[in-house]
Amino acid sequence: MTPVAGGRAVRVLPPAPDSVRRILVCQLNQLGDVLLATPSLELLARAYPAAQIHLLTEKKCLPLVEGNPDLHTVWALNKKALPSLLHELAFYRRVTAVGFDLLINFQHLPRCRWVAVLSRAKIRLAPPAPWYNRWLYTACPPQRAAYVAAFKAQILAPLGISWQGERPRLFLSPAEREEGRRLLERFGLGQAAGKKPILRLITVDATHRHATRQWPGKYYAALMDAAARARPDLRFLLPCGPGEEGQVRAIRAASSLPERIVIPPAVLNLRQMAACMEHAALHLGNCSAPRHMAVALNIPSLAILGSTSAYWTFPSPEHTQVRAGDFMDMPCQSCNRNTCPHSLRCLTRLTPDLVLPVLLRHLERYSPKFEQVL
Repeated sequence: MTPVAGGRAVRVLPPAPDSVRRILVCQLNQLGDVLLATPSLELLARAYPAAQIHLLTEKKCLPLVEGNPDLHTVWALNKKALPSLLHELAFYRRVTAVGFDLLINFQHLPRCRWVAVLSRAKIRLAPPAPWYNRWLYTACPPQRAAYVAAFKAQILAPLGISWQGERPRLFLSPAEREEGRRLLERFGLGQAAGKKPILRLITVDATHRHATRQWPGKYYAALMDAAARARPDLRFLLPCGPGEEGQVRAIRAASSLPERIVIPPAVLNLRQMAACMEHAALHLGNCSAPRHMAVALNIPSLAILGSTSAYWTFPSPEHTQVRAGDFMDMPCQSCNRNTCPHSLRCLTRLTPDLVLPVLLRHLERYSPKFEQVL
């Protein structure tokens, strides 16, 4: 996300709460962005309690909004099932035929624009748009740099709605919570029901599809080794996405204490990962969806940042980040680029010995104090 200052500040008379029957919110990707849109869903549900809130998103994002009480309907866009523009338009017509009073587009993607074209909503809001898209919307409010969930919620300003510290929301069922407990037991990380835990679990998101946001795997191995020596009660769970299994196995292989590191025998889906994370004392990792899941689950988190800005960090002390720029001059950091002309120095110069004290302080301050395994 790149903060946008401009926009068309058009006055919109907020509709009466009982006059809004249906709202469509468009947030197609990415996983983290969909989760960061849930505070806006909560704000809309609070402002218009009688309205049905619909969400248009990609099929892969469904697990992050499953069970969300603010949502009436989720329209899952499956790009593989829409091989042509005609197929896409037919899908968008089915969505907009429901009849919406209010449309919120969080993105200026072509698919979102088609929905805006076909929608007959009286109020249509979107981020600041180039001149050739502005006619699609009744207002494109200006935005200022802020935590991304708050940044998104600024689109709702013409409705008299503002972000008040709402965190992302992720809802697990009792059955999913029980599955998470059983999975951890299977991994050797659980404890019997009602017994005091003797381990502190840290979930580690050590992979990323962009090199500019991927702290080196050997650094993760060294950091976990040092943390485990300092705190013998620590254990680390390294889940991963499809195709990333080799990366996490290489990290474990580089560790001098591999018995402290657990890799699930099969790739966990997002709901299973969340159910396991609920039992963690801390979440550690790159800037990607799991760090926002930790916020939603009220698990303390520490993100290791490369090109990502600090605006992705929830503004609360139990959620923080560490960057090379915290220790040395790094003017190119927070560039938000997916490629680097400087040999990834914002990541390679952030060595494990710099991160370790930050991790241990954060763990000591914000995670429960469990008995040590000696």
